[in-house]
Amino acid sequence: MRITILTLFPEMYEGFLNTSIIKKAILKELVEVELIDIRPFSTSKTHRVDDYPFGGGQGLVMAVQPVKDALNSIDHKDAYVIMTSAAGSSFNQAKARSLSSHDHLIILCGHYEGFDERLVQLCDEEVSIGDYVLTGGELPSMVISDAIIRLKEGVIKEASHRDESYEDGLLEYPQFTRPEQLLEGDVPKVLMSGNHEHIRKYRLKESLRKTWLKRPDLFKDRPLTKEEAQLLSEVLFESIKKD
Repeated sequence: MRITILTLFPEMYEGFLNTSIIKKAILKELVEVELIDIRPFSTSKTHRVDDYPFGGGQGLVMAVQPVKDALNSIDHKDAYVIMTSAAGSSFNQAKARSLSSHDHLIILCGHYEGFDERLVQLCDEEVSIGDYVLTGGELPSMVISDAIIRLKEGVIKEASHRDESYEDGLLEYPQFTRPEQLLEGDVPKVLMSGNHEHIRKYRLKESLRKTWLKRPDLFKDRPLTKEEAQLLSEVLFESIKKD
């Protein structure tokens, strides 16, 4: 997979691309990440990439010319082009999987007060990583790239994906490691029982409990299996009994 990022600040990606799993994925040639600096494509003498908005208002808007020319410098005929935008569709695990299916993904990073609206028509989709405002699209592009890259075959073990939060619409169950006993509490005995079926049911139940307590909204569009419904009813009963 190839990811091309159009940005005004390519230096921001140095740590991101040269650390941990992302670095390994690039070195193993499982993914290619290309940075395109937008500023050199400006035709103004000072390489200006922004201007004041028509109609007045605060801040500056990224202009069409440098962004369009930067995009046209890439072979993007078969690429999927997204724009980081507060007005975009919400980025989640399902969106990450969808975007990871493209052979070539191009990400346009906004800055200042965003893009000239006419640039939107050059994109296939606008994407937002949350309902808040950042100084630019560089951090969102890293979040999107990270979530996508780790899904590519060979980057991490496929089995590692199965129980992760959001993969099946639930939060991941609690995890423990050595030592077994601490002042903060003991590791649940079932996890050391060696009984794989009991461990599976315990983890599913705790996943349901964690989701109910922390992200009950995730149940809105997720139908429960018969087993999950039974375990969730136990969770709710235990909660009432505890109160």
